[in-house]
Amino acid sequence: MRMIDCDGLTKRFGEFTAVDSVTFAVEKQSIFGFLGPNGSGKTTVIRMLCGILQPSGGTGRIAGFDVASETEQIKGTLGYMSQRFSLYDELTVNENLIFYGRLYGLRGAAERQRRDELIALTHLEPYLERRAGLLSGGWKQRLAMACALVHKPQVLFLDEPTAGIDPVARRELWDLLFELSSSGVTLFVTTHYMDEAERCSHVGYIYLSKLIVCGEPDDLKQLPAVNPTGTQRLDVTCDHVTVGLQAIRKLDGVRSATVFGQSMHLQVEAGLGEAEILAKLREVGIHEADIRPIAPSLEDVFVTLTMERGRQS
Repeated sequence: MRMIDCDGLTKRFGEFTAVDSVTFAVEKQSIFGFLGPNGSGKTTVIRMLCGILQPSGGTGRIAGFDVASETEQIKGTLGYMSQRFSLYDELTVNENLIFYGRLYGLRGAAERQRRDELIALTHLEPYLERRAGLLSGGWKQRLAMACALVHKPQVLFLDEPTAGIDPVARRELWDLLFELSSSGVTLFVTTHYMDEAERCSHVGYIYLSKLIVCGEPDDLKQLPAVNPTGTQRLDVTCDHVTVGLQAIRKLDGVRSATVFGQSMHLQVEAGLGEAEILAKLREVGIHEADIRPIAPSLEDVFVTLTMERGRQS
């Protein structure tokens, strides 16, 4: 069952086109990752799907409801967690939960039961009497998510939910997202982190207002544009990797080279052998290196497609 369905969704502000004929679908219980540079149109797409912005063209549906003409029905179907903490800093965690519960019409035993469920889900119990403004970034995001889930939405939009929080809090938040997905919630997540994109069941990449590609991560890594005939990708691990990078970039047959931790990731022509790479590294004093073939990453996919689109424009 499709929970999100866009067909030619477009948004213009005067002569500026922020979102240009975007088409994709998200199945129930999926985790859909939506990626793209700042200003590419990600947040505008979310705002149209949430009924906040009226589309200039095309159609969008949430759980079968039209985002342009059935906004009241959509309100009860979706939850939205913005990229900035948007709750009440002066209220405690518990007071924020009570406020949002009552905002959605919960009272008495129903409100207390739902609050208890959300506290158990997000593990907020130790912080119930702490003012929201005094929480760490990760706990603020847990509170924001709890408030977005008060009315049991079928679809939850999360606009860069892990921006600015530490790696441990990021992992814990993603564990919570997996738990929500397994319970039947459909998640639409924008992120700049490639490791988070790898965790999504499907990803879409938008660039300069246009959706360039959409699909399962493993399928996108097999695209012909990402794996040109007669090329291979290599991981080269060595000491002084930045020094080695400058040398390798001058080697004939190297199409691209970038640092990845303590390694270099290369895309090279198939005829370029390990011996030539090792010889080039020895020229700059690097006498040992481990070279192995690798599959492209999602970052490789998006960088390749962005560069290809840039050459076309």
